[in-house]
Amino acid sequence: MTRPLAVTEQGHRAPGAPIVVLVHGAMDRSRSLRRIVERLPDHLVVSYDRRGYGASVDAGPPTGLAQHLDDLLDVMDGRRSTIVAHSFGSHLAVLAAIARPDLVTSVGLWEPPVPWMDFWPAEARRNVARIGSSGDPEEVGERGVRSMLGEDGWNRLSDDARALRRAEGYAFVVDMASEIEAPYDWADLRVPCLIGYGEKTWPWTFEASQRLAAIIGCDTFVVESATHTAHVSHPDEFAEFVRRAVALGSAPVAP
Repeated sequence: MTRPLAVTEQGHRAPGAPIVVLVHGAMDRSRSLRRIVERLPDHLVVSYDRRGYGASVDAGPPTGLAQHLDDLLDVMDGRRSTIVAHSFGSHLAVLAAIARPDLVTSVGLWEPPVPWMDFWPAEARRNVARIGSSGDPEEVGERGVRSMLGEDGWNRLSDDARALRRAEGYAFVVDMASEIEAPYDWADLRVPCLIGYGEKTWPWTFEASQRLAAIIGCDTFVVESATHTAHVSHPDEFAEFVRRAVALGSAPVAP
């Protein structure tokens, strides 16, 4: 029997308070978004560890995007919400908006990865495919964390923490495999959308964010001096990105 996902709700619970669901990326946990939650006391902020990550690792690795989508809709619990997602989490936000536009008022997508699109660099696409086809997910998990933390950071982790990070590799492999081919059509995204990116992020992600905004016809939110992990390094600006996404969902519809 699998365990339920780890879900946290914080902030303003009065009727009518904006509801925001935060979705973390690959090889990450909701904990990385905690400084954003602290900066939104007037919102009801729902965050969760996605299946296979962090406190939800015992729920088992995901079978694919369809299960991730079901999880997100369960977390929303029938409440009209703005979904703000980081990186890989953007796929779930888009899928939820396409499946339930009656519940998703708007989406904020921070540097959504699009390796299936022709302007994504071939080498980056091959890296996604290599991870997605790996036969050793635990090695993938360890290697991913080593690249983020460095050798000293990895060595400072406890044995239990290292084991958990290796176990997260199973979800990471499934996540990467699920974005090799197009998981949705951007034309089906009909709710208001805001795309954010850091001025100092990877060049291909910088370009992709701009090109996607043009394709979708949505505004962009740029954070100067920020990289892909702006939610960690620039929490004030990222919280403003969330507020802007929420405002899009509450704006009156033009006649």
